[in-house]
Amino acid sequence: MKIGLTIVLFFSILLGIQAQSKDFILVKRGGNQKTQLRYYPGENITYKSKKLGYFVTDQIVSVDKDFIYLTENILSPADIIELDIRNKDPRNRTLKNLTALFLGAGTILLTVDAVNSIYQEDQLSVDGGVAITSGILIGTGLALMPLRYKTFKNTTGYGIQIIIMSVE
Repeated sequence: MKIGLTIVLFFSILLGIQAQSKDFILVKRGGNQKTQLRYYPGENITYKSKKLGYFVTDQIVSVDKDFIYLTENILSPADIIELDIRNKDPRNRTLKNLTALFLGAGTILLTVDAVNSIYQEDQLSVDGGVAITSGILIGTGLALMPLRYKTFKNTTGYGIQIIIMSVE
């Protein structure tokens, strides 16, 4: 029993050390932690560099203190003009869920009132207040659609930093 616990403890400590020594690329818009994004080796990154005027998607192989090594390119953080963060930023998931909530609520409210009117009155009709409320909900959902964060421009003082966590 003691040998088994010792082995489990040893492997958990070993895995904990490995998890803590992970290098990553830190993208910061400001001092707030909510505006930080982290890219780890193995993840895809979509960027626009100074040399290319269009977005390229590539996988991060590794990082060192000055360069980002990708499968097709070697890149310096200073060369990156913009990052596409549509799928990376967690705030986009919140806005996407909120948009879906408003659109779904408006549609369900309208549908339930229409089905209820057919069931009770044998004809399709929508109450004026329900139509206004449903329209406001759907309009709010449509207004939230373009508010998602699309790109990160590397123009702030914080910019793109490479963080080396491993001990050398």
